[in-house]
Amino acid sequence: MASPPLRKIIFKCLERWENETIHADRILADLSKKYQLESRDHAFVQQIFYGIIRNLTLLDTCIDHLRNHKSLKHRLRLVLRIGLYQIRLTNIATHAAVNETVTLADNRAAKSLVNAILRNAMRKEAELDELVASLSLEEAFSHPAFLIERWEKSFGEDNVSKLCAWNNEAAPVYLRLNSLSANPEALTEIRDSEFTHIAPNAPDDFLRLDGPIPPDWIGQGLIYIQDPSTSIACQLLEPKPGQIILDACGAPGGKTIWLAGAMKNSGQIISCDNDEKRLLRLEENLKRSHVSNCELRQIDWLTPDNDSAGFPNPASFDSILIDAPCSNTGVMRRRIDVRWRLQPKDFRSMQTQQLEITRNCLPLLKPGGHLVYSTCSLEAEENQQAIDILLTEFPALELEESKVCLPWENGFDGAFAARLRLKAS
Repeated sequence: MASPPLRKIIFKCLERWENETIHADRILADLSKKYQLESRDHAFVQQIFYGIIRNLTLLDTCIDHLRNHKSLKHRLRLVLRIGLYQIRLTNIATHAAVNETVTLADNRAAKSLVNAILRNAMRKEAELDELVASLSLEEAFSHPAFLIERWEKSFGEDNVSKLCAWNNEAAPVYLRLNSLSANPEALTEIRDSEFTHIAPNAPDDFLRLDGPIPPDWIGQGLIYIQDPSTSIACQLLEPKPGQIILDACGAPGGKTIWLAGAMKNSGQIISCDNDEKRLLRLEENLKRSHVSNCELRQIDWLTPDNDSAGFPNPASFDSILIDAPCSNTGVMRRRIDVRWRLQPKDFRSMQTQQLEITRNCLPLLKPGGHLVYSTCSLEAEENQQAIDILLTEFPALELEESKVCLPWENGFDGAFAARLRLKAS
């Protein structure tokens, strides 16, 4: 299919995002595939589409200021968001940004209005700078007020400002070298590549990638794309060759692959997910990454019938990893529309699910074995409070260690992990 101008694709992305319940990354993937975008064009569309979602309140505040709060048809607001984002928040040439954006308007009057507002934004750059400097964190960083308020109570205003700025940045690409690869020379070449750099404060096998991801690196199972924060749960689990380990929420597979590498493909991992499509993706990732000691199970841990899940024998695992479904507040710059989907009640609701999953996994842990509970959330309800509830509810559990990754301190995505030991009777 012939591809329309890129800014028209961006407009289509925004329309779908506002009118459907599909997440932004899925919308981008669908339209990129539909129009067969090359990597450079895909990156351009992603930059502007994601950037607008990250800066939605800020852009609308500036648009309203330029319009003196006069009414505006929503289609024109979408067009103006595209133009203003390019003018204010990118290095794209302003004449190209204005001229190409104007073509998105659907009649002469609309084109004239868009052109006038965008050129007015260029003339009033200093005035808009002054406006932005006066805005609240909610407006300036486009975050819901309830998130700002709860984070200020947890982390303090200065750290919340840093966190919001972090969330609005484009996420860098980190990769982990796959120790299961049968081609160590290729791994050395990747480490020495001009496009990869050591990731400070991360395990040695993590690198930052600047530039497009070479398809053969992934296709040959040489690397796995993941943030260094994902390693803290695996490190706490301390997997060893020959063990039997349950990865209760394994898809899409990054932590399962890490465990298999640490175990040198010996012993056994049972990796689970409740969704068939995610399980298929997990299977593909494990196969490509040369994992041979893993068995997959489709299990809904919110249903407490372990017999039907294929685990008739309790206390059969040396270790259990529960990378629990969560609110994703630690990975907002990657899950860009999370901030607009979350509601205040969601944190308690997530905790209820997380505790239920953990309760239903616990009977499978051997006495003396370890359970690592982890999330990519920053919220106390989903992290330390959940652990406190488990320790009260199950006196046989003891907390050995916990780790927290905070973006403004550690420079990676937010994450939490705690290692619990089941005391031997």
